[in-house]
Amino acid sequence: MTDGVTDGVAGGVERLTSAALDGVAHGFLGRRGGVSTGIHAGLNVGLGSDDDRAAILTNRDRARDAVLPGSTLVTLHQVHSADVVRINAALPLDQRPEADALVTDRPGLLLGVLTADCVPVLLADRQAGVVGAAHAGWKGAVGGVTDATLSAMEALGADRGRIAAAIGPCIGRASYEVSEAFITPFLTEDAENARFFGAGKPGHLMFDIAAYVAARLALAGVGRIDLLDEDTYSQPDRFFSFRRSCHLSEPGYGRQISLIGLG
Repeated sequence: MTDGVTDGVAGGVERLTSAALDGVAHGFLGRRGGVSTGIHAGLNVGLGSDDDRAAILTNRDRARDAVLPGSTLVTLHQVHSADVVRINAALPLDQRPEADALVTDRPGLLLGVLTADCVPVLLADRQAGVVGAAHAGWKGAVGGVTDATLSAMEALGADRGRIAAAIGPCIGRASYEVSEAFITPFLTEDAENARFFGAGKPGHLMFDIAAYVAARLALAGVGRIDLLDEDTYSQPDRFFSFRRSCHLSEPGYGRQISLIGLG
C-alpha cells in the first residue's frame, strides 16, 4: 500500500508528501518551522491549546504558505465524530463547524485537519477536482469518518475507485497501548479487526490504528492508499503527541496540521 513519501522543508516548515497525491497541493506538517515556544515549541496550530494566540495564527499562516500560498485555510472544531462538512467558502475562525472531515471542489480553499496522535487522512480525485481531509481518532475511525468522507466526495462528483488516499503521521502500533476492553467495539464491527491488535503487557493490547484506517479505506473501494508510517509518539523533535505529553505530565500539548487543496 505504501507509495512513498518525500521530505521537504519550505521556509523552515517540514512537509511530508505522498506519491499517491502527486499533482495535488498537500502536505503533512510536523512541529518544525514554527514560532511557538515552551511545551508548544514549533509549528503549533491548535487554537484549542494554551499557546499564545498570535503565535498560533503565525504558525497557521506558515503552514498555509508551505503548501498552497495565497489560499484560504479552512479548519474545523474537531469533536471525534464521523461528521463531514462541504466547504464552499472561507469560514471565520470563531465559526468553525463541529465536525471531523471536510471536502471541497473549490480552488483556493486549503482544507486542514489537526492531530496530535490521531490519524490524518488526505484524499483526492484529480479527475473530478475533488479533495477531502479527515481526522480519525479511534472513535471517529470505528464510527466511519472515512466512509462518510468518501460519500461526501462522491456527492461532489468524485468516484471512489479514482480516489487516492494518504495516511499521515499518527501514533504507531509500538506506542499505542490500550486496555483489553478497548477492542470490544472493533470486534463488534467485525471479528477480523482482531488482526490490528497485538499482545502488550498483561491486560493490555497494542493497536495499529493506521492499518485499521487503511483497511477501512480499502474495503470502501478506494483505488490507491499510501501509509507514511511515521510515529508521532516516538519522534518528539518532529511531531506533537498527546499521549507523550500525558506520560511526561506536561500541562498541555501542540497540534500539527495536514493540508490539501486545489490550486
